[in-house]
Amino acid sequence: MLLLILAVTVGASLFAMKRPQILEKLMLVPYNVNHFKEYYRIVSHGFIHADGTHLFFNMFVLWEFGTTVEAEMGGSFPVLYFGALLTATIPALTKHKDNANYRSLGASGAVSAVLMAFIVAHPTHTLLLFFIIPMPAIFAGVLFFLYERHMQKNGGSGIAHDAHIYGALFGLLFSIVKDPCSIDRMFSAIIQLF
Repeated sequence: MLLLILAVTVGASLFAMKRPQILEKLMLVPYNVNHFKEYYRIVSHGFIHADGTHLFFNMFVLWEFGTTVEAEMGGSFPVLYFGALLTATIPALTKHKDNANYRSLGASGAVSAVLMAFIVAHPTHTLLLFFIIPMPAIFAGVLFFLYERHMQKNGGSGIAHDAHIYGALFGLLFSIVKDPCSIDRMFSAIIQLF
């Protein structure tokens, strides 16, 4: 399933990037969802990206962590991915339902869930922050939420940080429900940090 998601997302993104009218038709526009019942946008926005950099980083993180998460979750992986994709739209759909100018696109909410699922399963695994600074995965997870919350409160970045938060929370909760023993592993990893 991961390879299919990657292939469809890369293909759809590259196709839509060169065709602004297609990009516009597939974006999450809460106003259109609310007023014109264009419910497909709740899913379609996750398969398109604004530019090559946006696409590369999302697909890199998805591939880097998704291979392990899919291998460990098996048939639950699509539920994790698409559940997070849907959950990540909740803030925009509620806050911007009457804002005809709001637009959002990208798989970041779902990708955040996959990253968080990896962290829950492997809290002591060493991750490289900015590809340089080594740190335990659990610490990177805590920093992720602190950073996203800070950026969400400050606003003005043009990035849907609330979608990242909701997607990551879905990934966290889904992983804990699927493997309740992960709570003990995470607490042990946090204790080891101090």
